[in-house]
Amino acid sequence: MLVSTLLLVFAVNPAVAHADPTGGADGARWTADHDRNLKYPEVNVQWDVPIRMSDGTIIRANVYRPADANRVPVNTKTPVILNMTPYTKLVSAVASAAMANPVLGPFALWLANAINVSGTPISGLNDILRTVPGGLIQNFSVDFNLVRAGYTQVVADVRGTGNSDGTWQVFQPREQQDTVEMIDWASKQRWSDGKVGMTGVSYSGINQLYAANKNPKALKAIVPIEPGGDLVRDVVAPGGALGVGFLPLWLMAVNTLKMVPDLRSMVTGTFDWNWLASRVSDPFTFFPQLIQALTAPTVQSVPPELRRLLSTSSVERQSWLDHADQIKVPTMIYDGWWDLFTNSVPRVYGQIPLTPGSQKQLIMGPTYHMTATSGMGQIGAPPSMAVLQKAWFDHFLKGVKNGITKYGPATLYQQGNGWTSAPSFPRPGMDNQRLYLSDRRSGTAPTALRDGSLVGAKPNSTARFTVAPGLTTLCSRDSGQQSMGQTAVFPFCTTDNRIAETNGLTFTSAPMAANTSLSGPVNVHLNTVLDATDGYYTAMLTDVAPDGTSTPITTGQLVASLRAIDRSKSTFAPNGDVTNPYYTLDLADRRPVKPGQPTPIDLGLWPTDAMIKKGHRLRVSIFAMNLMKGIPLRPLLNDSQLRPEHIQLDPNNPSFVSVPLNRQVGQS
Repeated sequence: MLVSTLLLVFAVNPAVAHADPTGGADGARWTADHDRNLKYPEVNVQWDVPIRMSDGTIIRANVYRPADANRVPVNTKTPVILNMTPYTKLVSAVASAAMANPVLGPFALWLANAINVSGTPISGLNDILRTVPGGLIQNFSVDFNLVRAGYTQVVADVRGTGNSDGTWQVFQPREQQDTVEMIDWASKQRWSDGKVGMTGVSYSGINQLYAANKNPKALKAIVPIEPGGDLVRDVVAPGGALGVGFLPLWLMAVNTLKMVPDLRSMVTGTFDWNWLASRVSDPFTFFPQLIQALTAPTVQSVPPELRRLLSTSSVERQSWLDHADQIKVPTMIYDGWWDLFTNSVPRVYGQIPLTPGSQKQLIMGPTYHMTATSGMGQIGAPPSMAVLQKAWFDHFLKGVKNGITKYGPATLYQQGNGWTSAPSFPRPGMDNQRLYLSDRRSGTAPTALRDGSLVGAKPNSTARFTVAPGLTTLCSRDSGQQSMGQTAVFPFCTTDNRIAETNGLTFTSAPMAANTSLSGPVNVHLNTVLDATDGYYTAMLTDVAPDGTSTPITTGQLVASLRAIDRSKSTFAPNGDVTNPYYTLDLADRRPVKPGQPTPIDLGLWPTDAMIKKGHRLRVSIFAMNLMKGIPLRPLLNDSQLRPEHIQLDPNNPSFVSVPLNRQVGQS
């Protein structure tokens, strides 16, 4: 009777039954299949294969085919895995060759696992090293084991980068069309069986979403790692603040790499002069707009090139939307809770109209952009992404019934707890609860600028808290996020928010009476007052341990004049509270603030998943600046005058945090 009852419960409520994030016996088989069950002994490489696009531009690609012991490509037709990259095929070739080398590959794995700097000031280095066994290099470049198992991999330079002709388009329509044409080309080659999958990290992951939303016939599966779904809201201007920590260095890196010539062609006398002409015509793609954003003194003086990026109707802005609701291609997505694209990846996953598990899966790790997959492949963790990727392709491109569609469907690193499997993200059973900002001291933040409380009942007191722009957020998890994880090598900044909080207004809850799950987006509703016509608010949500450590969970930011939201794309609680604001970020919707007048804003924090353990507390901290994550565009910064900013605590217009929790908290 007991067994029958349990089976009935699980059948009615499948959320009760959670899968093993390691994949269990299936996971062990996927790993063995990837690492050891290789059909072909070698890989044959064709370098710089020219492929003519419909407009005449030449895209160049390296083609990696399974081969015999003499590296002669086999005659068997195979599925094709395509990677479109702006970081030059040379980088991919070097990385993949090193990992495939019988000496260097095993040595790199041994070294990554052997080095342990835990307990030192640079213990965050461990996370970078653990990307090697996590599979990041194979996902970024070429997985020789995948090729030797019977796939052809094609790595192509997107137009205007690497050895490809043309000018760099940065995801605009012509570049997206190139990807569709490359899929068609790959499916029709004599060595192809007509089925195409896509792989790649970051830029190459974003390209996959843009290709998949067009659903080309030959595209059968994608595995985007760290893909963005909305470039402006993710990295260009999150919350309306220019992403100065990441954007300039990234643009400089790609614009520099695209100038590296094909040395072999220079030696052989086959140098492509069209390549040189295209580079000379546009050597610094998108740098003019970046400089304009930092120098234009007023909104009226914003040049047309920059104004297009600040208009939702422009070609650029429309091109940079993922249109995930149109994707019908089976999709496995990986991202990290502290990645550059955490804002959009859970939304992309949720909007893909496919069946969770059997056709779409989400994996969210405890990682930054350059530490993706770190910790995977370890005991208690999911298999490496190289392993999961192959299992996904085996099923959808080769028809192998390997159990991968039963994995997940949401494999989440629950902050404060560890790797888990869930039937969805957010987890089932979450209800948004208001935790009000109170002027009552919590007694837990002695070094903060102001110490307040988070309470479950609306306070009756009135108070004004003031914070001025400062630099302490340079030592924060947001700084680690914008540096892609480089500053996270020093964990005293990124794993404990107390240094940043010395110039922040903190509001801390009572201790949790029991372990409490938090899953989904968080919104901070503030009753603000400014002394100028604009301002810049940042909020950070943290888990405060009994010893005082304030561990960041999620963050968000907003330029006050860009507070307008698109209600059709925002989400709301049953009581009408905004739970996930979707800012229009359009100059046409800009609403300057009236100095001295209370102005409500909804400050959305990025989606997250955490367990707040018994005895721990929730804390929200408010700042008036957020370097290095962002800085307002110069015209809006001028309007703010960098004046101090205020939160007006008023029982008639309360400030509160809307938090998705699985139990009621903060009633004291």
